[in-house]
Amino acid sequence: MELDDQLRGMAQSSGVDFFGVADLSVARDAILEQGGSVIASLPRAISIGIALLHPLVDQLPERFEPAVAMNYKYHAYSLVNQRLDSITSRLGSVVQGRGYRALPVPASQTVNSERFLGAFSHKMAAHLAGLGWIGKSCLLVTPEAGPRVRWATILTDAELDVTGPPVHERCGNYEECVDICPPHAFTGRAFIATEPRAMRFDVGRCKAYQDEAKESMGVAICGLCLYICPHGRRKRPKERNDE
Repeated sequence: MELDDQLRGMAQSSGVDFFGVADLSVARDAILEQGGSVIASLPRAISIGIALLHPLVDQLPERFEPAVAMNYKYHAYSLVNQRLDSITSRLGSVVQGRGYRALPVPASQTVNSERFLGAFSHKMAAHLAGLGWIGKSCLLVTPEAGPRVRWATILTDAELDVTGPPVHERCGNYEECVDICPPHAFTGRAFIATEPRAMRFDVGRCKAYQDEAKESMGVAICGLCLYICPHGRRKRPKERNDE
């Protein structure tokens, strides 16, 4: 069996909703700056995603209710991250067994708390794998589930077939995520790969808001940009325009 087919089959049988392979060469400089030479030395990324359960996301406007906050934190964050990390570990072992290098990147990773950055961008990998586009909320937006997906990545030098190209931005004039953001952290600017994230997102405002939420509730929960995106809600943008 070809390695590509084996990995995809294992991922799907483990409950993965999204699977793709990205060529990272076009973003090597940015990867090197963010994660260092070891991460930048691996030219392929296997991107996997699990779609979140709609009822969990749909309750986010009531996120200050303790039951809602804890249920979302557990089932839409902690548990999904554990599932993703278990799958990337298994897939990584298969890749290594074929004689290639494999480096799973944890689903939840913050190595720079001031800039809200991990060692590697799962969103970038999914974008380059053709699974979605970077929206005005700086989230990865898929055609099938919008931004209601959590991601993990395996970096490798295995010669896997790339599933891209990247999906072109489809946000258009939609700015619900910009308008609903409590700390007004988004500028509404469309994603441009060569521009710094600060052109679109004020991470300090977002962090301050989440810190305040954690202090008052014990859990840092917001997610309204995830909730409001018309591409993720069960009523699609096309259906809205046809009304």
